[in-house]
Amino acid sequence: MALKKLQDLLDEGVESRHILVRSDFNVPLNDAGEITDPGRITASLPTLKALIDGGAKVIVMAHLGRPKGEVNPKYSLKPVAEALSEELGQYVALASDVVGEDAHERANGLNDGDVLLLENVRFDPRETSKDEAERGEFADQLVALAADQGAFVSDGFGVVHRAQTSVYDVAKRLPAYAGKLVDKEVSTLENVASNPEKPYVVALGGSKVSDKLGVIEALAGKADHLIIGGGMCYTFLKAQGHDVQQSLLQEEMVDTCKDLLERYGDKIVLPVDLIAAEKFDANAANKVVDLDGIPEGWMSLDVGPETVKVFAEVLATSKTVFWNGPMGVFEMPAFAEGTRGLAQAIIDATQNNGCFSVVGGGDSAASVRTLGLDEDGFSHISTGGGASLEFLEGKELPGVSVLQA
Repeated sequence: MALKKLQDLLDEGVESRHILVRSDFNVPLNDAGEITDPGRITASLPTLKALIDGGAKVIVMAHLGRPKGEVNPKYSLKPVAEALSEELGQYVALASDVVGEDAHERANGLNDGDVLLLENVRFDPRETSKDEAERGEFADQLVALAADQGAFVSDGFGVVHRAQTSVYDVAKRLPAYAGKLVDKEVSTLENVASNPEKPYVVALGGSKVSDKLGVIEALAGKADHLIIGGGMCYTFLKAQGHDVQQSLLQEEMVDTCKDLLERYGDKIVLPVDLIAAEKFDANAANKVVDLDGIPEGWMSLDVGPETVKVFAEVLATSKTVFWNGPMGVFEMPAFAEGTRGLAQAIIDATQNNGCFSVVGGGDSAASVRTLGLDEDGFSHISTGGGASLEFLEGKELPGVSVLQA
């Protein structure tokens, strides 16, 4: 896929030009409003620094959370502006609005190499509107901030699977280029999607089978092994006839899982033991059980130690791995070992067997950082969970197709 790239724009020259950049700053915050995982901010730096060094007047668009088209201080980008200022080593101003008076005044007052962050684009309901005319009106207002000689750089991979104003409609109105992050993500995932070295192992976790059904269908034929853990594994175990008690279950997907097991049973690798817990609580009584050993009224919150060994054996000989979704409730230490074990097995395969490993964003990427694992142990950690899954499913990503040369 040939994209117009940031380097093409830099070669044209960006000095004194207003450049609109769509970044992905949808970072997790704690109750005090502090950023708990700055990974997406860090990932945005190469593109921003290149534009700053080129003398551009940089205007960054981003969202945080789901404010549902209303101004909500809880979702203000203020903590992001502060973190970005620190990371870039220069002041990043935050406009108090998106396309209002403050945004225009600050955009007009930018000097070469300055950075302005607009307030959360999802404070405006037109950002996510299904009405093309509404999005177009909002896009025109965003483009107006760039004045003459403006250009657009798409660098938020986590949102390119959405036809939203700041991702798609702005790109149709300005010369548009893929930032370093989007370019790297697309080329990496393209390699995995079209030409994975065998054996190719896909490891999927997360809560719902329905969320991953498309990618299971798309990759089951290509992959040599399909490891399934996390909340979604209990629906597969139920399909095999096991009693999962109060574990997370999508009853309506049991027949679908039976069908998948019939068609791809030789490839699908499921847990062989589990960590059962009395209730969904970090301090709940828990124990290792076999597949039919969950005590009555209890639930499983992680895969067990024997399962980790089975998964590790499969991964040890792999040459390509794509992993999306934790194996258990990794945020709770008692139920984090399944995810830690899988991740470490992928790192070992990467370092010892020359495996090309991709962590598919979202909770998987968060778990790597939360559990203190070596990020450099993986070949690539994606910043987009949903986007990486849809790319591998073979779906067209609107925010990428609009950048094609």
